[in-house]
Amino acid sequence: MLYSAPLPYHADACAYFAAIRDMAWPAWLDSSGCGRYDILSAAPAATVVTRGGITEISNADGVYRHDGDPNEALRELMGEPIAPMPGIPFAGGVLGYWSYDLARRYHHIPDIARDDEALPEMAVGIYDWAIIVDHQELNARLLSRLRDAGTERTLEQVLGKLNSAKPDVPQGERLKVRGEVASNFTPASYRAAFTAVKDYLHEGDCYQVNLAQRFSAPATGDAYPAYLELRRTSPAPWSAFLDWPQAQILCASPERFLRVQHGLVQTKPIKGTRPRSADAAEDARLKEDLRNHPKDRAENLMIVDLLRNDLGKCCEPGSVQTTRLFEVESYANVHHLVSTIEGRLQNGKTALDLLRECFPGGSITGAPKLRAMEIIEQLEPQRRGIYCGAIGYIGYDGAMDTNIAIRTLVYSNGVMRCWAGGGIVADSTCEAEYQETRDKAKAMLELLGRFGGGCCNVG
Repeated sequence: MLYSAPLPYHADACAYFAAIRDMAWPAWLDSSGCGRYDILSAAPAATVVTRGGITEISNADGVYRHDGDPNEALRELMGEPIAPMPGIPFAGGVLGYWSYDLARRYHHIPDIARDDEALPEMAVGIYDWAIIVDHQELNARLLSRLRDAGTERTLEQVLGKLNSAKPDVPQGERLKVRGEVASNFTPASYRAAFTAVKDYLHEGDCYQVNLAQRFSAPATGDAYPAYLELRRTSPAPWSAFLDWPQAQILCASPERFLRVQHGLVQTKPIKGTRPRSADAAEDARLKEDLRNHPKDRAENLMIVDLLRNDLGKCCEPGSVQTTRLFEVESYANVHHLVSTIEGRLQNGKTALDLLRECFPGGSITGAPKLRAMEIIEQLEPQRRGIYCGAIGYIGYDGAMDTNIAIRTLVYSNGVMRCWAGGGIVADSTCEAEYQETRDKAKAMLELLGRFGGGCCNVG
């Protein structure tokens, strides 16, 4: 059964998010004008939170524990899959984040880096309804598959809120970044970590390692106005704002991790970056340099090979193909080198199986994946948490779309944090890799500056 109520179309979905934001666990998967759909929901029928080896499930019946694989808990909660419907990306299912450190459930990774954030490794809701804004068909609908007993009552409440939706004027104390934005690397310590990576590369431990630095500053107030500013200045097709008890998550990701649609699988790894230039001729030169640079193409191809192998664990033999190689995608602050890999799920395999086998994305680890993750754990001072994990949905119908959680700010416990990294290979130079992290972080650091943050103390 499908519940569908038409809504007025708005090119900007922020008014709809404002209408539901006072409900529990509000979430906005935001195309930022770069993609077809915005997906908004709140008041999940259940929440699923994993910390360490324990998954806590809360629903109308109470709170209980699941001690096994967190993805198996999700499989049980979603129940039997239902048939997909054309033009409906999501009308209920799992929506939330899977942090980079959830990989500790599936891989043996040493426990070295500090866990400063202390956030759940997974936090998702089982949402039984969604607002879908279709920017291709220029329509909006409130949709549900009505699988939870309380959904009809919730839909009445939601419709009342939506009928009075107005352009969003954020309420409460505006975000204030207090003090200087600091990196967890000094130039000297970054160089030491870079040198260690190069040593591992020369010794044959791995072919590529993604090394990231973290920027942080104390803050107070509500981060939602900062998200509205982020999406204005750095629109990206896999953006998201999660306004949850654990944290406010502001994401402007340009990278799709995994999509499953009617059994077809797609991933779009990014490897290779150049800054944008205000001068058109220089901007075009940078774009062509990225497209044709041997190092960037080699780096991209390493990750393509890794992801082809990952997809092959759940896809039909022979179905995994690289359909686009070394394409340049341009965003507000950077050009990226992007490839597209596609396949078809094997019979009996699901989106949850695929997510587990491919997690975390190879574009943000390096290759081979496990050895690269061990080196990252050794050299990065803090755990990555949500950064480099995934944000997205898995529907009751088996469809999935998730991003790589890069260009992401996480605001929790009075601290705003963001990260930027880059893949180091044998012919990388420290100066170029360090500058690449600065180019990727530029928009986020400028955002923190507009909300009061002082200049970062490195670079």
